[in-house]
Amino acid sequence: MELTDTHCHIHSTFYKLDPDKVIKDAQAAGVTKAICVGTSDEDSVAAIEFVSSRPNLWASIGIHPHDAKHYSSNKTKLATFAGLVDRPKVIAVGECGLDYYYNHSPKDDQRRLLRFQIELGLASNLPMIFHVRDAFEDFWKVFDSYKEVKGVVHSFSATQKELDQILDRQLYVGLNGIMTFSKKSEQLAAAKAVPLDKMVLETDAPFLTPAPYRGTIAQLKHLRVTAEFLADLRGETLGQIAAATTLNANSLFGLS
Repeated sequence: MELTDTHCHIHSTFYKLDPDKVIKDAQAAGVTKAICVGTSDEDSVAAIEFVSSRPNLWASIGIHPHDAKHYSSNKTKLATFAGLVDRPKVIAVGECGLDYYYNHSPKDDQRRLLRFQIELGLASNLPMIFHVRDAFEDFWKVFDSYKEVKGVVHSFSATQKELDQILDRQLYVGLNGIMTFSKKSEQLAAAKAVPLDKMVLETDAPFLTPAPYRGTIAQLKHLRVTAEFLADLRGETLGQIAAATTLNANSLFGLS
């Protein structure tokens, strides 16, 4: 059995566990591949450097919508960031998107930065990792102005309405530990309805630690806990979940 964590931050300075032990423990749990996801220019460089000497790890470069105000009008910073796309083991652009829940950056800045990153992904023929929170209406307005954008909506925690919108656009759906502790029936119903051929798994480590490990730092090995929960929720076997989501991750991100 093989599981792939399509979204983690174990490379980041805020990750407080020994990442090499985390990787070793993950392998023992069947989590054999992972993508380290950047959230700023500096963090994206850290992801690239972290995965460079570690097999079965890859990097995604991205600027989080929270920081859009620091980038959207800074041509120098954007040019420096765009230059990272050709670095070894960079397999995606993101996490990028819109976050209207916190609104740490003005909405106009968020939308401009999202467009910049989508255009970078298209020009580089790389898939996107999207972060969308309380902002789907505006997100689709931006997304739908481009053609043939491929990618995943990370950390899905919405309803059937948003799931249908995602699937209509042929995007993948990233599920993580949220589902193990969610009390919202509509979220769980949507997770149950995600087609197996459009699902990928993620930890978002160090965030969103699944039950029953809430209160601890999320690790890659916890991906198996989420996979087991989803298998039970959906009436599938762990083997089915593992095989399908690993195949999907390989297909979307070109992992080998």
